[in-house]
Amino acid sequence: MLLVLAMAAGLWGIGIAMRAPLQARLLMIGLLFVAVTMLHVVMPQGHPLRVATGGTAAPWILIIVATVAVAGYRGLLKQLRARAQVQEAERAGDAGPKPSFADAELRRYARHIVLREVGGPGQKALKEASVLVIGAGGLGAPVLQYLGAAGVGTLGLIDDDVVDGTNLHRQVIHRDDTIGMPKVFSAQAAMEAQNPFAVVKPYHRRLTADIAPALFAEYDLIIDGSDNFETRYLVNEAAVRARKPLVSGALTQWEGQVSVFDPAQDAPCYACVFPEAPDAALAPPCSEAGVIGPLPGVVGSMMALEAIKVIAGAGTVLRGEMLIFDGLYGETRKVRINRRPDCAICGAGAAAAQ
Repeated sequence: MLLVLAMAAGLWGIGIAMRAPLQARLLMIGLLFVAVTMLHVVMPQGHPLRVATGGTAAPWILIIVATVAVAGYRGLLKQLRARAQVQEAERAGDAGPKPSFADAELRRYARHIVLREVGGPGQKALKEASVLVIGAGGLGAPVLQYLGAAGVGTLGLIDDDVVDGTNLHRQVIHRDDTIGMPKVFSAQAAMEAQNPFAVVKPYHRRLTADIAPALFAEYDLIIDGSDNFETRYLVNEAAVRARKPLVSGALTQWEGQVSVFDPAQDAPCYACVFPEAPDAALAPPCSEAGVIGPLPGVVGSMMALEAIKVIAGAGTVLRGEMLIFDGLYGETRKVRINRRPDCAICGAGAAAAQ
């Protein structure tokens, strides 16, 4: 048996020296094994050649069967892969031209692409998506970082504030050397350094009712990371009017909440849950109430995750539900929220007002 293996190694070496193709080398070794098997079949028991090649044909038959099985399996995989590529190309053709991925992008998003719930189609959807983030502060910072890193193709960010030293313990997209710089430009520089494939559109101004409709029309998804109720109600109304899903988050001290408001999908809007802003004394800003540093990162990451699920069509989105996170006690809970038929923004009240 060792003799035959030595001959096989010799043939392989000769094939390499002659620069023979891989298939030709495998064919030579296969013919050798077939010849040895035939020798055992033809020669009588005890023949010196049979003794020199193992005494029985059983191992050589097993080798041939295993080789044929492996080759058949590889061929089947090749056919399935080719069929999948054809189907993917047909789907791409039906849906119009799609942006291609550079090799560096494929490496960057490899861990997404291998996820069954995302895959190549989901990553393409992320690249083709445009997301507008309201606020580049505590919640906006992790949202922008994770969506930019995840491969969202176009990210808009609107904020009229500048980086302050008191921001840095929680708004980790900004740095000490960007203090005094508009937050949108500080965040843009960090995002472009993190992922050069992302298109970042900064708007250094306050969101107003005058500009919201035209601005929202340019994006597929809206994310509200603002820190005041006036802006939240404005964002909600503009998103409802534009029929765009709204990923909303809020936090204070040790606690945060996340939900996806989407009346176009029969889910409630922000005003369904909070028809009126609470008294200022009951909901003081972070500058008065304080906020633990990592909390915006936790809640903002949840918001980014919901946005990715909406875009890629993965999992169960928090439509009609609100996730509440309590960092002080390490607890999460989820509550059901319902659409109000008389809501002034998305219900019968809105229709009557129009």
